[in-house]
Amino acid sequence: MTVPLFPDVVVNGEIIPSAAIAAEAQNHTAPKDKPGIAWRKAAQALAIRALLLQEARARGLVPDPQELAPGRWEIGEEALIRALLDTAIQPEPVTEEAIRAAWETDPGRYRSAPLWDVSHILCACDPGDAASSAAAEARARAILGRLDGGAESFARAARDSDCGSAAQGGHLGQIGPGDTVPEFEAALRGLPEGGMTAEPVLSRHGWHIIRLNAVAPGQVLPFETVHPRIARALEKAAWARASRDFVAGLGRRATITGASLAPI
Repeated sequence: MTVPLFPDVVVNGEIIPSAAIAAEAQNHTAPKDKPGIAWRKAAQALAIRALLLQEARARGLVPDPQELAPGRWEIGEEALIRALLDTAIQPEPVTEEAIRAAWETDPGRYRSAPLWDVSHILCACDPGDAASSAAAEARARAILGRLDGGAESFARAARDSDCGSAAQGGHLGQIGPGDTVPEFEAALRGLPEGGMTAEPVLSRHGWHIIRLNAVAPGQVLPFETVHPRIARALEKAAWARASRDFVAGLGRRATITGASLAPI
C-alpha cells in the first residue's frame, strides 16, 4: 500500500483533507527547496483552527459576526473563534512597574522620527515597460559614473534629473519616514551621512540616485510620552502568551494525527 507523502490531518476524529492543507499552504512561507515546511505550517494552522472551533462549539458559543470594514463582515467561523478567545483568554494585567521597567531597559529605543536632508536624481520611466526601464537605468548608471560623491558634482548632475527638484540641484529638503516611496526610503536608511547610493534604485517613478546630505537623529522621548505605546506592546505580548498557552492546553487534551503543534 502506498503511503501518501502528505497525509490528511485528523483532529479529535475530524478530518482535514489534504486539499484544504494544500490551499492553506499558499499562505505560508518556506525555502524554495523545502516546500514541506509550508505544508507543515498549513497543517498546523488548520489543526489549531479545528481545535478552536471544536472548543467553541463544545461551550455552546454562538457567532456574532462583526463588520471588519465597510461592507466586509466576519464569516461565521471567524466570529466563533473570536468569541471563544474573548471568553477563554484572560491575560495577566500589565502593571505600571512592568511598563517602567521596559522603558528603563533601553530608553534610547523610544525616539521621535529622524529627519533626512536628501538630494536625488531621477531618471523617470514606467517600471512595467522593460525597454523604457532599461533605457532609464542605463542613463542613471551613466550619470552615476560621472559623480565623485561630493555635493557640488551631485547638484550639477541633478540638472538633468526628471524631478522638479532639478532646479534646486536635486535637493528635496528635509524628509521623514513615510514621506517617500518604500524603495526610496529603504535605500536612504542604508546610507551614511554624506553617502550616495552605489547603484541606481528603482521605484514606481523610475531610477534614482540618492544622496544623504545630513541626518538629524530622532530625540529620546520622555517616559510619559511613550507610556501608552509600551503599555500596548506589553498587553499584546501578554495576550499572545495567553493564547499560546490556551491552544497548547487544547492540544494536550486532543488526539491529533498528521500535524504537530510544536513550533516550526
